[in-house]
Amino acid sequence: MRIIRTSGEMQQTALTLRAAGRRIGLVPTMGFLHAGHLSLVRLARARSDAVILSLFVNPTQFGPREDLGSYPRDFARDAALCREADVDILFAPEAAKMYAPDASVYVTEEHLAAGLCGAARPGHFRGVCTVVAKLFNLCLPHVAVFGAKDAQQLRVIRRMTRDLNFPVEIVAGPTVREADGLALSSRNSYLSADERRQAPVLRRALDEAERLYRAGTRDAAALRNALQGIIAQAPAARIDYIAVVDDETLAPVQTLTKPALVALAVYIGTTRLIDNTVLQA
Repeated sequence: MRIIRTSGEMQQTALTLRAAGRRIGLVPTMGFLHAGHLSLVRLARARSDAVILSLFVNPTQFGPREDLGSYPRDFARDAALCREADVDILFAPEAAKMYAPDASVYVTEEHLAAGLCGAARPGHFRGVCTVVAKLFNLCLPHVAVFGAKDAQQLRVIRRMTRDLNFPVEIVAGPTVREADGLALSSRNSYLSADERRQAPVLRRALDEAERLYRAGTRDAAALRNALQGIIAQAPAARIDYIAVVDDETLAPVQTLTKPALVALAVYIGTTRLIDNTVLQA
């Protein structure tokens, strides 16, 4: 496995791979890898000749009071996992190498990014779109794989790719979970033992939404109320939002007549966790 630290070397390497007729798969990550990330690597491997995993804790997607400084990092562990997963290139630039000191150009998506986590974390998706656009330009992938757990991010990236004509196929990887249903996340490492025992309440709430939908419930308010009641059973839980939105437009819905995304953001203690499910016939 080759480790690349600079933008110039990464872009030149990608150009060389493309000139040789190699199909490039990209897995963008912020590191502290887990089985969910590695499942994305397998999807990229099945669709490409050369897999690039980017490891970059992107400062522009963190708010001023968020966890940029404390975000978990373990480069040696991540590199070892990448080698085991047969990653060809680990691209791990420093922030100073990715953004010029006077950088003044950003990429914004102004519709899908407005609600949900976009409303709760102002500026977050501007940072996400900007860094993903930069990664597309540096790694020149034919295909890029993103996790379905970050449902709004996935839809925003699809829209950015379409609207800016990036020649990149966006592939969604299914959410990978612990045995008790908790979606894998690097931020799970923040949870205390007691909080970790309570955290699967997000999955239990989504299970109830799926059960009610199968039973015929189509009223979004009824679904939200049911989920709120389940989450309230966890003493450490504090709801950021419970949303029932159109699966494509992310617009709020009152009555479910077509596929709908049920999205949760819940604090367990001080740790903000997200999860989702799509309800469809």
